[in-house]
Formats: sequence, C-alpha cells, structure tokens
Amino acid sequence: MKPSSHYLTCHGFNIHYTAWGDASRPVVIAWHGLARTGRDFDALAEQLSLHYRVICPDTIGRGLSQWSNAPQDDYSFATYARITLDLMDALQIDQAHWVGTSMGGALGLVCAAGLELPAFKGRIRSLVLNDIAPEISAIAVDRIKAYAGQPPAFDTVPELEAFFRQAYAPFGFQTDAQWTHLTETSTRRLPDGRVTPHYDPQITQQFFREVPEYPMWHAYDALHIPVMVMRGANSDLISPDTIQTMRTRGPGAQGLLRTEEIAGCGHAPALNVPAQWQLVMDFLSAAG
Repeated sequence: MKPSSHYLTCHGFNIHYTAWGDASRPVVIAWHGLARTGRDFDALAEQLSLHYRVICPDTIGRGLSQWSNAPQDDYSFATYARITLDLMDALQIDQAHWVGTSMGGALGLVCAAGLELPAFKGRIRSLVLNDIAPEISAIAVDRIKAYAGQPPAFDTVPELEAFFRQAYAPFGFQTDAQWTHLTETSTRRLPDGRVTPHYDPQITQQFFREVPEYPMWHAYDALHIPVMVMRGANSDLISPDTIQTMRTRGPGAQGLLRTEEIAGCGHAPALNVPAQWQLVMDFLSAAG
C-alpha cells in the first residue's frame, strides 16, 4: 500500500501530510522528531493501515510543509499545537491515537493535556512517546542543536546518505533500502546545486526560547489516558531515572503507563522493524 499525499492550510501555514488506510477507520496521528518528516513513519503506517487511518504530517519548516518567516515565534509547541488542532478539525477527526517520536511525542503530550488549548480535551485517546519524556537531558539537547542547526551540504545524494547513516545510527537497524528511503525523503537542493537535509535550520529556535518549553511535568500530570513510553536502551535524551519518576505520577500513578526499553537503539527507535511495530499495535489495540 502507498500513502496519499495532501496539503492543507492550518493556522495560516500550508501543511503537507500523508494518509494511509480507509477514512472510516479509527485515526492514528503519527508525528515525527525535530529534524525529520512524516515519511519516517512509512513502514509503521503501512502496518497500522490494516486497522487504522494513519495521518503523518510534516511540521512547519520540515519536509514539504511551509517554512516560517518568524522562526522565533512559530517554531514552538504553542504554534505546532494550533496547527494540529486546525488539522484535526479540517479532517473532521474527533478523536485520535497519537504516536510521536521525540519532538512529535512532546507535541502529543502538549495536545493531550489540553492545558493551553482546552479544545483538545478528550480528543487524544492514547499516547505513544517514542524516546521522549516530560524531562530531557540538557547534554543531548546541546548535541541536537549542534547538528540540526548547521546542516551540512554535499555534492551528491549518496554523500548525504552517508552523513545520515552516521548521524542517525542511534535509530537502530535499517536496511540499505530503508537508509535510501530516509535520504530521498529528507533531501532538498540548494541554489548552488548541492543537497542538504530538508528542513529550515532555524527549527532549533525552539530551544532558545525565553521561557523554556521543558520540563513538561505539568502536562504529563494532567493526562488521564493510556501512555506508552518506548526508550532506546542507549538513549542520551531520557534517563532511566526519568522513566521511574513517570511511573510514580500522572498516568503512571493511575495504572495507565506502559514502559518498554528498545535494545540496540539510542535516540530514537525508528519504528521500522516488526518487533517495534508489534509493541505499538498491541498498545493501540489495548487502548481501545
């Protein structure tokens, strides 16, 4: 099965998303990480589409979605959440499960809590946090800011693929075909003819806000839905201590939290192999 490609205007931005599965089925929104695109979920979405309608957006400044002219304001969870609300309304999605990798998981946490946008209350049915938590490592954030804020440029696409293989080695096992797919869905050509990663380098402005967006314990504590945290065993972004704290509060204290450690991965598991698909599918099935 192949996805269909669509564009919508949401909160004043032209947003690209891919859609999988029959429109009559329950919806899963799959949201990518900081410097990635919705196409990262192609493998998972193909599996989920047997039972769900899967929507995979590109965040503004990434992929085929519009870039911002005011990066300090717009590359923020407040703007991303408003875009999400418009997207759900435009697609007439009353409720959805949410699968989010890294930044995409944090956005799901913000939306599900509904503290800033009460219109979200009750609209997120369950939440998969793929290597993200209410509290993240400052050291890992500095690493991400360093590589994402200064994307390299190369003469050829194979050279860019070699860079991606090194930069995203923590994603875990990927076939040669999967690496090529990641590269070809993550590339843009510069005016001088060289190729570079697909995104606006200004997306890292999210980490330079006057009022930091992390930690997010207030949002986590506001949740009353099933949550699964998938932590890469070698992740430098979230610590085992943070996972343990999650077990004692919010959904954890309510018996609604499931935690899984993914061997052979760092930040963040690519959700591209059967064992990882099955974890997500089992969780969504149990969430109802």
